[in-house]
Amino acid sequence: MSRTVSITAPTAATVTRVDVAVGATVTAGETLGLLVTAAGELPVRSAAAGVVQHIHVAPGDSVPENGPICAIRLTGKRRPVRPAPPPDLADKHSLLLQQRARLHNTLDAGRPAAVAKRRERGYRTARENLADLCDADSFQEYGQLAVAAQRQRRDFDDLAVNTAADGVITGLATINADLFAGDKARAVVIVNDYTVLAGTQGYFHHRKLDRVMELAAKQRLPVVMYTEGGGGRPGDTDQIAGMDVTTFAMWAGLAGVVPRIAVNNGFCFAGNAALFGCADITVATRQSWIGMAGPAMIEGGGMGVYPPTAIGPVEVQTTTGVIDVLAEDERDATRIARQLLSYFQGPVDAWRCADQNLLWELMPADRRYTYDVRRIITTLADADSFVEIRPHHGKTIITGLLRIEGKPFGLICNDCRVLGGAIDTQGAASAARFLNLCNDFALPVLSLCDTPGFMVGPESETEGAVRIMSDLFTAGARLRSPLVAIVLRKGYGLGAIAMTGGSFSRPIHSAAWPTGEFGAMGLEGAVHLGFKKELDAAATEAEREALFAKLIGALYDRGKATEAATHLEIDAVIEPQHTRQVILRAVGGVRTKPTI
Repeated sequence: MSRTVSITAPTAATVTRVDVAVGATVTAGETLGLLVTAAGELPVRSAAAGVVQHIHVAPGDSVPENGPICAIRLTGKRRPVRPAPPPDLADKHSLLLQQRARLHNTLDAGRPAAVAKRRERGYRTARENLADLCDADSFQEYGQLAVAAQRQRRDFDDLAVNTAADGVITGLATINADLFAGDKARAVVIVNDYTVLAGTQGYFHHRKLDRVMELAAKQRLPVVMYTEGGGGRPGDTDQIAGMDVTTFAMWAGLAGVVPRIAVNNGFCFAGNAALFGCADITVATRQSWIGMAGPAMIEGGGMGVYPPTAIGPVEVQTTTGVIDVLAEDERDATRIARQLLSYFQGPVDAWRCADQNLLWELMPADRRYTYDVRRIITTLADADSFVEIRPHHGKTIITGLLRIEGKPFGLICNDCRVLGGAIDTQGAASAARFLNLCNDFALPVLSLCDTPGFMVGPESETEGAVRIMSDLFTAGARLRSPLVAIVLRKGYGLGAIAMTGGSFSRPIHSAAWPTGEFGAMGLEGAVHLGFKKELDAAATEAEREALFAKLIGALYDRGKATEAATHLEIDAVIEPQHTRQVILRAVGGVRTKPTI
C-alpha cells in the first residue's frame, strides 16, 4: 500500500535550488530545495519519509502560494501516514518568513511599480509622509494586512500587492514627542494611499477608519488625516456596497471632542473631500484639487465632462475658505501639520521673540494711515510661531495660532488694509468659526482690535449680514477660554464690541495702546451724522473743512484711550512693548527670560 504527499510552497516565491531527484529516498524534515521570497530565503522540507515521485519545479521558476513543489510517495504495509506536525512544531521559521513576506507587500519596497508611478508625478508615497509626520519608531499600525473586498473577482496574490492595506494606513503614533512628554504626544494617524485603487474608500477601508476613530474618541487622541483619494469604490464585490457606512458620522462626531487636522495633496473628491471638509483645520498643497464630486460623478449626473484639474483647484478653495493653510508641497504640509497639532498639545519650554520696542515703530503716527498689522503680530508672537488660518478668505479679520513665551493662543485681528478694518460677512463667519474652535479645545484667545465697525449697506445685507454678523456675538458669548483684548487703534461700534466677545467687560483683561480711540461709530461718520446742520451752514468749503477738522479733534479727545480708561470703558492703557507681559499676566503665568 502506498500514498503520495504533495509538498507545496507556503508563500509566493522563486525556486533557487532543487536538492533531490526523482527516485531519491528522503527522511522527514530533510531539505528538498530552497525558495527565495521578498522577505528572504525559505527552505523546503519534506513532511515525511518516502521516495520522490515527481518534481514540479526547476531553479528559476516562480511558484504561487500553495503551488506544488514535488510529490513524496510513502511506502510500508499498514503504516499510517503521519500528519504534518503543527506549524509551531514543524517549521516556525517558515511561518515567520511567510508573515514577513505579507507585510513586505504592503511596504514601498514591496511595491516598486506603484512607487515609481507615484514618483513620476513628483509626489511622495503615503508611507513616506507617514514616516515624516510621526516620531521615529513610534507608529503602531492597525489593519496592515487588509486587502480590498474583491476576492470573488481577483487572485489573493494580486490583492495582497495591488490593494495593500485596502488603500489606507491607520494607527497610533507619537508626534512632537521631543516637545511634549507622555500622552500629550500621542495621536491617531490616517494616511490614504493613492497608489492603491486611487485612494478610494472600500469596505475594509471604512472599517479601518472606524476602528481608529473609535480609539480617538475613547482615548481623547487628536487625529491627523491625509485625505487624497477618489471617494467611494464601486468595485468591491465581497460585501454589499450599501449606504450603512458609519465613517462620516464618526468623523463628524469627533468635532469638539479631539482636534482633527486634514492634509491633502493631489485629487480629493467625494467621500474623501467630505472628510477633509469636516476637519477642524485643513492643510492642502498647491498641487491639490478638492471637490464634493469627481469627474465621473459629474459626467454621470449629466453636468458635463471635466478633467479632474478643473474641479476645486487651490485658487478656488483658498478663497472659499475650504483650505485653511496652503502649503508648498507634501513635505511642507507635513511640517505645518506637526506645528498645528503642537498648539493643541500644550506649551513649550523653548522660545524666543523679537525686540518688543519695535512694536511702537510699526504703528503710524497719523491715525489716517494704514499699516501692516501682520508685522505687529509676528513681532508680538514668539519667533516663527504664527500660523495664519484662511488668509485668503474673510480677509477683514485675520485668524491664526501663535505662542507667547511658549504658551499657545488663538488670534483674531482686524486688518485695516482691507475695507479699512470694517468687518464684513465673510470675516465675521471666519472669526466665529475660529472662536468656536478655540472654545472647543480651551485655547486662550488674543483679540487685536482696530475696526470702525461692521461693514454696512444694501450689498452687505444681501449677504445675510444680520444673521452672520450676529453669529460672531454668539461665538464670543460661548467662549469659555480666556479672552484678552488689546485695542491697537480703532475701537468703534458693534464691530469693536464683537471683537471683545460681546462687551468690553467680557475679556479677562481689555487694554489699549496709546493710539486707541473709541466711540459708538467712526469719528468721521459721527461728525457727518451728528453735525450735519452745522457743516451745511458753513459759508465756504474752507470753513466747512476747518469745522469738520475741529469737530473730529474734539471727538477724538473725548474718545481717546486715556479718556476711555478714565471712565472704565477699558481696564488699562499700556505701552506696546509691555503687551506680551500684560497678556500673560491676564491668563496666568509669566516667564522671566526668553530661551532658544
